[in-house]
Amino acid sequence: MTITTVETDLVVIGSGAGGLSAAITAKKHGLDVVVVEKESVFGGTTALSGGVLWIPGNSHAKKAGVKDSLDESRIYMRNETGQFFDEAAVDTFLKNGPEMVDFFESETCVKFIPTLYPDYHPDVAGGADIGRSILAEPFDIRELGVNMKRLRPPLKTITFIGMMFNSSNADLKHFFQATKSLTSAIYVAKRLVNHLKELMLFGRGTQVTSGNALAARLAKATLDLGIPIYTSTPAKEILKEGQLVVGVRAFGGQAAELKGEILFKARSGVILACGGFPQDTKRIEKIYPHLVRGGEHFSPSPTGNTGDGIGMAEAVGGKFEARFKQASAWMPISKVPNGDGTFGAFPHLVDRYKPGVIGVLKNGRRFTNESNSYHDVGEAMIAACAVMEDESKETAMWLICDQPTIKKYGLGYAKPAPVPLGALIKNGYLVKGLSLEDLAARAGIDPAGLQATIAHYNHGALQGEDPEFARGSTAFNRYLADANHKPNPCVAPILQAPFYALKVIMGDLGTFDGLRTTTVGEVLDRNNQVIEGLYAVGNDRESVMGGNYPAAGITLGPNMTFGYVTARHIAGVGSFVRQEVQRKEFSLIERT
Repeated sequence: MTITTVETDLVVIGSGAGGLSAAITAKKHGLDVVVVEKESVFGGTTALSGGVLWIPGNSHAKKAGVKDSLDESRIYMRNETGQFFDEAAVDTFLKNGPEMVDFFESETCVKFIPTLYPDYHPDVAGGADIGRSILAEPFDIRELGVNMKRLRPPLKTITFIGMMFNSSNADLKHFFQATKSLTSAIYVAKRLVNHLKELMLFGRGTQVTSGNALAARLAKATLDLGIPIYTSTPAKEILKEGQLVVGVRAFGGQAAELKGEILFKARSGVILACGGFPQDTKRIEKIYPHLVRGGEHFSPSPTGNTGDGIGMAEAVGGKFEARFKQASAWMPISKVPNGDGTFGAFPHLVDRYKPGVIGVLKNGRRFTNESNSYHDVGEAMIAACAVMEDESKETAMWLICDQPTIKKYGLGYAKPAPVPLGALIKNGYLVKGLSLEDLAARAGIDPAGLQATIAHYNHGALQGEDPEFARGSTAFNRYLADANHKPNPCVAPILQAPFYALKVIMGDLGTFDGLRTTTVGEVLDRNNQVIEGLYAVGNDRESVMGGNYPAAGITLGPNMTFGYVTARHIAGVGSFVRQEVQRKEFSLIERT
C-alpha cells in the first residue's frame, strides 16, 4: 500500500468560510497551507447560505454614514447572549471583525456590499436598524476556470431553474412585480435570457450571489495563493507526537488528486473547520429537543457535515459540551418531493413575512409572530409543540394563505403567478381546500381551531393590525414583508377561497454548540488545558452567540473573523502570539 506524506506548515480541514478565511490569512502571513475537504466539492455550508456577515463597525456602514459604535454592539451582544456572554470572545470578535473585512477586501478578490438588514431584535438595547450586516458581492464563477466544477452548487430548492436570487431582497422584488411593472418585467426577462445562455454553455448558472458568491470568492483567493484544496479527501485521524498535534491522517478517493492513505504533516498546527454536526444523527438525537420528543428534523446543510472535526478532536481529548438551550440555528423547513422518493429542503426565509400568510399548529392555533426571524419562529415552534397533547409528538406548523396571497407571493417552493401550482398539489407538497373546513380536513388540522383562528386574525387584519402577536411592529418584521401593502406590510386578511396549507417542520442552518476553545481558537481538553497544535474555527468551535441568533450573518461574520484571528495567532502576528513560526515549503513524499 502506498502512503503519501504531505509536509506543510498548516493543515485546514474543511473548505467553508471559516476554513478558507484561516487558510488565506495564514498564507498571507507567511505560512504554507493545505486545505483538506471530504466532499467532491468545496464551499461547505457557506455555498448554500445567504452569504451575509454580521460585522458591527464595518467600513461599508461608515461610508454610508451609519452611526453606530462598538459599545452599542457589545451591549446588544450582552443582552442577546445572556448567561453565555463571553467577554473576551465578544471583544475579540468586535475588534477584529472590521479589520478582517478590510484585510480581505484589500488583499484578495473577496468583496462585500452593504445591506439594509436590521438586527433581528432591533428594539433590544444596543440593537440597530441598519448597517451591521454586509453581503458577499455577486461573482462570475467562470473566474474559477477548471475549478468551477468543484464549487458546491446553491441549494436547488431556492433557485428558479438554477438561477440564484440575491439575499438583499432586491431581486425578489422584481420577480414579484414582473406581471405588474414594465421595469420589473424587463429586468426579469434579461435575467432569464442571460441565465439560459449560461445553462447552455456551462451547464449551470455562472452569475452567482449570496453564499455561493462568498464561497467562490474565498476559493478563488485560496487557489490564487497557490493553496491546494484537496477535495474527495476525508480526514480520519488527528496525529500526535507526545502532547503535540503534528498532522492528520486522510484518505483520497478515486476522484481525489492524491489517492489512498495520506499523512498531512503540519509543522505549525491543524485547524478543524468541518461545519459542526447538523448531520450527525446520533449526536443531534441526544441534543435537539424535538428529536428527543420523537419529532422530525430535516437539515439543508451538506450531508457531509457529520461532526467529523468534533469527533476527531474528542479522540485526542478535545472537549465538546451541549451547553446552549438552543443547540442550532433553527430554520423552518418544508420537504419538497423530488419525484424519486427523496426530498429537497426548502428554507422558509421570505414567505412567512408576507401579508396574508400565517402559521398554525395542528390544533389550528397561531403560536408566534410569523414575521420574526427563522430562529425565533423555530424556537417558538419547538416550545409550543412540546406542550401540546398530541400523540404524534411531531414538531410542525402549517402555513396558511388564500388564493390572492399565493398568486401574488407564492408559498414556500410554490412560485407566484403565472407559475402553475397543480404539480405541487398533486404530489402533496401543497394542500388546497375549497373552504377552511375542507382545507383543515385535508391537511390534518383541527377544523374548529383553524376557523376560530382565521376569524380572530381577520378581525384585526382588516385594519392592518395583529393585536395577538404584533406582526409588523419592528424594523426587521417589515424588512422582508411587502412595503407596498398598507397600512401594515406584514398583515392582510385571509378571505378568498380556495385556501392553501403547507406543512413545515424543523431544520437548521448549522450548529451552535461546539468544541471548547480559547479566544484564539486553541482546542481545550477535558481539563480545560490547551491541546498544543490543534485549533477549531467555524461551526466546529462553540458559537460566540451563545445559542442565540441576534442578526443576519451571525454565523459567517464570526466564522470569518475567528478564522482570521486564529490564523494570525498561529503565524505569530498581532497581540495573540504564542510562538515563533518559521516558514517552510510543503513537499510531497511517497513511500511504499
